[in-house]
Amino acid sequence: MRLSHRGTHPLVTVSVLLCALLAPTPAGASEGPGTSAEVARLYEEASAATVHYEAGQRAAEVQRAEVRKLDRLLTKEQHAVEVLHGDLGRMASAQYRTGGGLPQTAQLLLADSPEELMRGQRALWQADLAVTNAVTKTQRAAARLADAKQTADQAKRTLDRRNAQLAKLKRGIESKLASAQWTLQGEADRSVAAGQCRGAVRLDQPETTDTRAWVPPVETYELSAGFASAGARWASRHTGQDFAVGIGAPVRSVGAGRVESVSCGGAFGIEVVVAHEGGYYTQYAHLAAVTVDQGDRVAPGQWVGQAGTTGNSTGPHLHFEVRLTPYLGSGVDPAKWLAERGVPL
Repeated sequence: MRLSHRGTHPLVTVSVLLCALLAPTPAGASEGPGTSAEVARLYEEASAATVHYEAGQRAAEVQRAEVRKLDRLLTKEQHAVEVLHGDLGRMASAQYRTGGGLPQTAQLLLADSPEELMRGQRALWQADLAVTNAVTKTQRAAARLADAKQTADQAKRTLDRRNAQLAKLKRGIESKLASAQWTLQGEADRSVAAGQCRGAVRLDQPETTDTRAWVPPVETYELSAGFASAGARWASRHTGQDFAVGIGAPVRSVGAGRVESVSCGGAFGIEVVVAHEGGYYTQYAHLAAVTVDQGDRVAPGQWVGQAGTTGNSTGPHLHFEVRLTPYLGSGVDPAKWLAERGVPL
């Protein structure tokens, strides 16, 4: 998600974002298929809060840079005023030492010629006027810079206050999300322990303009265990690619297909297998909930479940496999398979 606010002052941008986030939730907005919907909603709110907070931080940094720039310019102008004042003082002293302080009549009597006296006086007057004008001009510039710096300082303080509010709001949403995530996981664990798979949770999915035929199984992730990795957690080699994501994160079908199976027992916990054209199958395992039933048709990017840590899992993640059959033991390297379809991980 990207935000673009060209031509808008950063302070206005953050004000709009804060108002949007602080707006009350419409009545009935949390209604829906239980904890799964609550987690999905909180994921969206947490994502939006993060984007808005980061936008506010960038705006504040721009304002801080402006204040630093004005500080440097103001110091430079103030130094210039001091230098010019010094020049005026030295000129006055020179005038006094060379007779500038004598009455006009005395200077005329002491001068070699009236023309020489007038030339000297004109030169002194012109120099005096030039320095005086320069001092006045520089003082005005320094005053304008001081006003600008005061305005910039005020804007920075306002942004910092707004960012503190945004940070507090973000922490609150994340705290609610963490609580809802483990509630969802608890429901999933009880379902797996009882051997009774819950039915599909039909969640409202966001509209997408993505026209790709193939997509990653999760939108935001970090890669963890890869295909054919060795370790004590697996009987032989790791059979898929793991994506480190939070409990409740939407899990997507990587391409168009039909849901081959939905199950909730065994080492994979709650899992979905999707059949694709060309004879390939994809598996999505260790889920906390599913959003499809066996036989459903799915489109690229359509949610098939929510990530979790059911079955033989050491923490929240998605275990993703690409197989030649619907069954374990026929896997191919998922990262290579996706890359061949234009989806580098």
